[in-house]
Amino acid sequence: MSVSLRSKLVFIMVLLIILLMTVVLVFLTRGVSDFYTDEFYRRMETVFSDRDMMDALREAAGEPDAVDRMRRILDVYAGLLGIDIGTRNYYILDGVTGAFLAGSDSDAARTPAATRNVLKALTGETAFGSGAGRQYMDVAVPVAAADGRTSFVVYIYDNRQTAKNQSAEMFQLILEAVAVGFVISAAISLILSKALLQPIQGMTKAAEAMAGGDFSREIIVESNDEIGTLARTFNMMASQIESTLAELKKAERLRREFVANVSHELRTPLTGIRTYAETLAENSDIPPETASEFLRVILNESDRMANIVRDLLELSRFDAGSMELKSEKFSIERSIRDVCTAIALDARKRGLDMNIEMEEGLPTVRGDRARIEQVFMNILTNAVKYTPPGGRVDITGGGSGDSVRIRISDTGIGIPPEDMPHVFDRFYRVDKARSRESGGTGLGLSIAREIIGRHGGRIDIDSSPGEGTSVTITLPAGGDDGDDGDDGGESDERARH
Repeated sequence: MSVSLRSKLVFIMVLLIILLMTVVLVFLTRGVSDFYTDEFYRRMETVFSDRDMMDALREAAGEPDAVDRMRRILDVYAGLLGIDIGTRNYYILDGVTGAFLAGSDSDAARTPAATRNVLKALTGETAFGSGAGRQYMDVAVPVAAADGRTSFVVYIYDNRQTAKNQSAEMFQLILEAVAVGFVISAAISLILSKALLQPIQGMTKAAEAMAGGDFSREIIVESNDEIGTLARTFNMMASQIESTLAELKKAERLRREFVANVSHELRTPLTGIRTYAETLAENSDIPPETASEFLRVILNESDRMANIVRDLLELSRFDAGSMELKSEKFSIERSIRDVCTAIALDARKRGLDMNIEMEEGLPTVRGDRARIEQVFMNILTNAVKYTPPGGRVDITGGGSGDSVRIRISDTGIGIPPEDMPHVFDRFYRVDKARSRESGGTGLGLSIAREIIGRHGGRIDIDSSPGEGTSVTITLPAGGDDGDDGDDGGESDERARH
């Protein structure tokens, strides 16, 4: 059977009240008993230390009516002795046999028990001793006549009934206090449990909702105590889990799209290779010119597959963090000029005007020169590829503070606004048909962003359809300014290719 946390809290509060009252009862009862005992013996010692009373008792002991006279004397001192008949009495005993002779309680005309103090008094010793655990208190004082012929024992006996009555009254008060404490503790525990358990119940419901896939439920707690901290932490955890799940779903969706794109990109050249290869194999009378064209298509498609596989392997290394980049200080201007020289022939074939303009004293950068030149090659290739004949490609460079900025602008077809958010997505092509015709894999910009990002830089793209595209690459400066492989005086010269 399950017990709610509220019931447990009420039970604990009630149990604490009962235990507390029990401890209080034990200590109060013991305290009253000890106080009553100490007060009894202190009073007896004070009274029996009174010389007048003791002289009067000794004088009366030598008279013929000694018992009656001693009784009258003790009656006079009854108030000081605390005699109340019901609980405390005095007895006059025979000093030899210990037999009862008279007492304050006429109904108790019997010989008291031979207690330890009585036995001591019969030997002539005043006995004020008390013993642990006794249910009574007593004092025995020997009284002898002046001639020593007769002797008596004055015995005070207290049955502790007063202390017992007081303990019983305290016990009753404690029981009543426990009853009141029970009601108060139950009420307080219910109030506290509502205040303390409400956020916990909220977290329980939120956890149940999370188990069902709903992470939107938020726990509202205004307190700044541990419960409030726990609730806020729970809300943060739920938000992080929701965000993580969203990222996982997005990653899963991208993975599926990636697998589908890879399959499609590989199937397309494979289909072309198989088609042309089967045509060559099944037709032996194909003209040599046609056969040569078929073989050229097969080789181009094979190169395209190889490029896709190469780019995929490169991206997988970046994703796995296993791509090692070399670190060297080099001239970014020299790298730009080398890449432009490599692509200049293709630009002239397409009738494009390529211009380079670099600021004087352009800072050097530190990184993997080959990888950064790969990025420039990819972006320049795209600029040349998508710029109509008669267009222009401008490459400018400058430094600002601790960074170097390279901007590649063209007057090409541009990128539609709806495609701009996806230009760095893997396998994404703005003009899919034209990209496949030119052998593009749709991975170039993804690889470029990975490389530049690993160097602590960034790539920004600005484009307008029909007006052209500008790609800005920003890299951190990696060393002192200088020629460091630069071409010196040519840095401020505009080169045309």
